Amino acid sequence: MKRVVITGAGTVNALAQDVAGTLAAFAEGRCGITALDIPDIDRLSIKIGGQVHGWDPEAHFNRQQIVLFDKFTQFTLVAARQAIAQSGLNFDGRLGNEAGVVLGTAGGGVNTWDENYRAVYGEGKNRVHPFVVPKLMNNAAASHVSMEFNLRGPSFTVATACASSNHAMGQAFHMVRSGMARAMVTGGSESMLCFGGIKAWEGLRVMSKDACRPFSLNRNGMVQGEGAAVFVFEELEHARKRQAEILAEVVGFAMTSDAADIVMPSRQGAARAIAGALRDARLNPADVGYINAHGTGTAANDKTECAAVAEVFGPQADHVMMSSTKAMHGHLIGGTGAVELLACIMALRDGIIAPTIGYEEPDPECALDVVPNVAREARVDVAISNAFAFGGLNAVLALRKA
Repeated sequence: MKRVVITGAGTVNALAQDVAGTLAAFAEGRCGITALDIPDIDRLSIKIGGQVHGWDPEAHFNRQQIVLFDKFTQFTLVAARQAIAQSGLNFDGRLGNEAGVVLGTAGGGVNTWDENYRAVYGEGKNRVHPFVVPKLMNNAAASHVSMEFNLRGPSFTVATACASSNHAMGQAFHMVRSGMARAMVTGGSESMLCFGGIKAWEGLRVMSKDACRPFSLNRNGMVQGEGAAVFVFEELEHARKRQAEILAEVVGFAMTSDAADIVMPSRQGAARAIAGALRDARLNPADVGYINAHGTGTAANDKTECAAVAEVFGPQADHVMMSSTKAMHGHLIGGTGAVELLACIMALRDGIIAPTIGYEEPDPECALDVVPNVAREARVDVAISNAFAFGGLNAVLALRKA
């Protein structure tokens, strides 16, 4: 079994369009949730989100590429460029055959769907662009990353709603650990902040109109975000031989299914995933210093997650720090676990715990140390990242300090 390390990271999200800016925002407890700037906002009841303002596709792509790339693909490619540049890897030679890409997304090209439905149904057009299908397909981002960087190994997309990124990164971890690949580019992306995307989520009645307040008694729902985060997972020995900078080691992964309800989370399913990741990593609850929570800001999710953590950690639950960064960047649905992994890396490398901002009132059902409102300095040797999705699909990653 190979040991797996992270040697590169990149991101585009509502807080910043790079890793350094995102980590600075985490440390400051800065909120990137703002008023949305999208067409037909007056027809929506939800008017806030973690939108990537100031995004300029022409700064990154030529006109032919822009025609072919949905926004979720654009975000992914820019994040992948950052991650691969930091890793220092070049896939032009033999390594290209031994490396691949696994990415997560829930919706894929939602903006492309929205724009073309508007054209056909709203404007009465009878034709759409010939590249609509390759632009909107869920695997578009993974395919374009593989083509731009010559990644000729395992390449595919995982779509498991809000757990997509964690499932994707877990598969990448397994491939490198097993020796199937020498390196994998992995993470996730999402861009649902368009009229059709938000209108669909409004129907669920789980969205907040004012703010995301994970674990706070007065929380009233989630807030959507958009963006991407991408990482390079690599064999430890391969990274050492080329003297690469190691950001963190990935040491465990587990996934479970609640097999219970399409939208309501299960304590038992979440707890089995957390315990499974620790078991896979050969860790005890006492080894964990930080948990990046799924923490959506909905009543059902937050209390279920806290109950699952309490079950797995027992008395240790009172001593582990747990925070949700969704109150800062929004819930990126299929891309959220990837952006949140950056908070785990920050905790391990820099000893800074990203806070749960927007916290106003203690909730007896969420009586854990949720690092309210202000970042904290602390030594952390092990961190875990939780993702729990509609459909009862759970995926948890465990990381260790490099």
